[in-house]
Amino acid sequence: MKTKDFDSTDRRAFLKKSGIVMLGSTLAYQTGFGSPLFTSSAKSTIKVGLIGCGGRGTGAAAQALQADPDVVITALGDIFEDRLETAYNALTNIDAKRVKVDKKRKFIGFDAYQKVIDSGVDVVLLTTPPAFRPDQLTAAINAGKHVFCEKPVAVDAPGVRKVLEAAKKAKDKNLALVSGFCFRYDLPSRGVFSRVLNGDVGEIRTVTTFRNGSGNWSNPRQPDWNDLTFKMRNWHYQNWLSGDFIVEQAVHSLDMMSWVMGDKMPLSATGTGGRQVRVNEIYGNIYDHFAVEFAYANGAKGYHFCRQQEGTSHRNTVDVLGIDGNAFVNVGTRYEISGKNQWKYDGPKKNMYQVQHDELFASIRSGNPMNNGEFMANSTLLAIWARMAAYTGQTVSFEQALNSNVELGPKIDEYNWDLKWENLPVALPGSTKVI
Repeated sequence: MKTKDFDSTDRRAFLKKSGIVMLGSTLAYQTGFGSPLFTSSAKSTIKVGLIGCGGRGTGAAAQALQADPDVVITALGDIFEDRLETAYNALTNIDAKRVKVDKKRKFIGFDAYQKVIDSGVDVVLLTTPPAFRPDQLTAAINAGKHVFCEKPVAVDAPGVRKVLEAAKKAKDKNLALVSGFCFRYDLPSRGVFSRVLNGDVGEIRTVTTFRNGSGNWSNPRQPDWNDLTFKMRNWHYQNWLSGDFIVEQAVHSLDMMSWVMGDKMPLSATGTGGRQVRVNEIYGNIYDHFAVEFAYANGAKGYHFCRQQEGTSHRNTVDVLGIDGNAFVNVGTRYEISGKNQWKYDGPKKNMYQVQHDELFASIRSGNPMNNGEFMANSTLLAIWARMAAYTGQTVSFEQALNSNVELGPKIDEYNWDLKWENLPVALPGSTKVI
């Protein structure tokens, strides 16, 4: 998703645990059709539909085109016509011959996702706001479509449970499901974390992640917008649409924490957070800072700190402390291990967003489709869980987080432009209930 401080670099080679430049609507890509990941001689056309035509969605569609020479974009869907047309124009400027979207396959409205799915596509790119992802993913898998699904994959625990169910169904149907947790596709990150998972720092005692940055974009209210339009145009400030920024953005850091811990879920989370700077109407009902501790069964601790506040220093790091050494990642610049097994990444770097799509389409061609469903759901749950702990001021167990029945927003079939949906009050620790 587009943020003002987004870093540009912000399965056994790495089958053991895994799943350059993309800034909002950036469409640049680097790798060519000669990618060694493209191994099949099969050249049948793969039809792709894009659901969610913002900057990230447009970029994902461009990367799909670059991943496989026989990909064509055949359908676009969004709730806003201007966003759809902007994406269409950008994609046709890249390769008009492979953007075969006539007027009948430009779908506008809250039901556009289903129309894209039903339009005859083979692969669906899901890049709408996170609140819609569980139901849209379920619909795509039920219809037998391969899916690229942006992160996070839900905004509440009921949504996470839907995603886990859809991921299992995708496996049963032999469908590809690739996650937008892009750092799992970053070669330097794979290099350092694979070594940590192989024991180079010994037993892990702590993992500390930071995702500190400045503010985010916003769209001022226009005279012809109703309240829902205003909220949808500023969806990341509404916690029922985005999950709050710890879920929408900082979840990348929590995904890296989970990855390096072998995707084992903690026992509990305790946290705090609040809203000091972003207090105006346009900022909806989300926080602007969080700090959370996770406790693991073996006694290890995971710490996460994040903020979005103008005029503050930026940091996007992962520190791993083990009994035999430390691993340190400063996203985009430094990937090192110190201690008994000193190491520093000096290998190739590729556009991690492009690698996602290269591997997705290669897996489809090979008949051995990838499935990131479990880890993408678990990493999303970590962020939702952290938000629960901060919003309530309580220590929240894994069972409480996963089994929560609190839903933040309306059902997907309730959305229409006359919907009156009032934001919940900004969370007050000690008072707010989320379980």
